[in-house]
Amino acid sequence: MYPDSEILFPSRCIPELRNVRPGISWRELVDHVTNQPECHEDVLAFSLMMIRLNNCLTCDLDSYRASLGCGQCARRTIQGYKGKDQELLQKMEEARSELRMYRETPQVSAGLMPPSAIRGQAPAIRSRPRGKR
Repeated sequence: MYPDSEILFPSRCIPELRNVRPGISWRELVDHVTNQPECHEDVLAFSLMMIRLNNCLTCDLDSYRASLGCGQCARRTIQGYKGKDQELLQKMEEARSELRMYRETPQVSAGLMPPSAIRGQAPAIRSRPRGKR
């Protein structure tokens, strides 16, 4: 229905965020992440940070956010972020650290444990039934 909307924040939208904030450190972060391959740790950590900031797990194809598309939703989220660039960089570091911890879990690296079985991960979101209540 909305061709620019995906389930989670796509890495193809990262370059669009470069000039959204006036800070140099934000631009440098976006430039750094943009120049990495899609499977690089920093790209994955940036995407995780954006998924959390955008609240992508609650997005529904019928929602206004989905009608905007992921790029516009992410731009609005970053523009509306009230904290300083340093706080965003800290969130990026937290996401990177969590990603490293996840990758170092022996069961995950050996392929023996599904990602959802790791402690501390957000529970699956259950959808509401449609129609009259």
